[in-house]
Amino acid sequence: MPMQQLLLIGAGHAHAFVLEAFAQQPASDIAITVVSDSPLAAYSGSVPAWLAGECTLRETQINVAALCQRANARLILSPANTINTQARYVSLMNGERINFDVVSFNIGSTLALPQQLGENLPKLLAMRPLSSLYQRWQVLKNELSHLPSGGSQRVLGVGGGAAGCEILMSVLIQLRKQRPDIDWEGHLLTAANALLPEAGRLPRWLTRRALSKAGITVHVEQRGETLIEGGVTTREGTRIDADIVLWATGAIGHSWLASTALPLDKHNFIQVENTLEVTGQPNIFAAGDCAALTPALPNAGVYAVRMGPHLADNLRRACQGETLSPWQPPTRVLALIGTGDGRAIASRGGLGISGKWVWQWKKRIDTRFIARFNPPFED
Repeated sequence: MPMQQLLLIGAGHAHAFVLEAFAQQPASDIAITVVSDSPLAAYSGSVPAWLAGECTLRETQINVAALCQRANARLILSPANTINTQARYVSLMNGERINFDVVSFNIGSTLALPQQLGENLPKLLAMRPLSSLYQRWQVLKNELSHLPSGGSQRVLGVGGGAAGCEILMSVLIQLRKQRPDIDWEGHLLTAANALLPEAGRLPRWLTRRALSKAGITVHVEQRGETLIEGGVTTREGTRIDADIVLWATGAIGHSWLASTALPLDKHNFIQVENTLEVTGQPNIFAAGDCAALTPALPNAGVYAVRMGPHLADNLRRACQGETLSPWQPPTRVLALIGTGDGRAIASRGGLGISGKWVWQWKKRIDTRFIARFNPPFED
């Protein structure tokens, strides 16, 4: 069999496992190319701690360049912008064209941003795409540093999932540290009738208690839709005043996917089978947030992590012309939600517990995960 060209598009969590697998068990008949917009990739689980000022940005990042070197993979620092599934090549933003025999997408998701009407709109911080969050966060912090002393600022988080709750609490902690001379008022908007709709009653209660302790008012059954002067209007016609809006809802696939021949669901995610192979597209795979399975999975990094080792195995099988094996999603996963005050909530199914020790536990898990993919490597 001739040398197989394996192309990894994106440097998400699942592809970190793929590179690790090929580093530990090299394949002389497979040439690996990785295309990414950066030599470093943020681990999503540590982003709230970074927003809260608990760690540096670098401490949240996986060294993709070093991981590629370890796996003897070529790294091209340019995102993809189209794929020709018939001619088997991908075009990059830098003009390069990369041929492939087997290709895998692990490019995460972006957000459906709110409509914006009028002038003097609230400052908007979109939480995705993750790769450029650092720049957006720095711009916002710089703008806030020039606010006059005194007065108050209303920070509105839009999105009542675990990420939306955790991010709002983390950002408020940082803003209160940065500008203690300002009264920071927190509000959370969710379209659901309860926070964390997929969690059990106890984790939801613990989260609501943490939000209350952080001085955050929760507005349920209100879907944020449009930024207007001085606030946000909802689909239900309510106006919520806000000076700063953290947008953490409405995850969608990247827009360039719509112009390809890949099968997409209504949210622009790539439809895949339980083998993680794209529906009707042999030797094309997708994993993590950009992939849509049936039944659908929540957009959470834990699923990309769980997919990783299985994706690595099936990519190797595809390159060698072997039968693919199905992946079985976990029925329940552990969620660890930092509350920004040195505590965290552990949630699994209907079970939930909170405390300082949970935060220390979460930090150890996150640190160990990031270190796994950074030099010095342990075999």
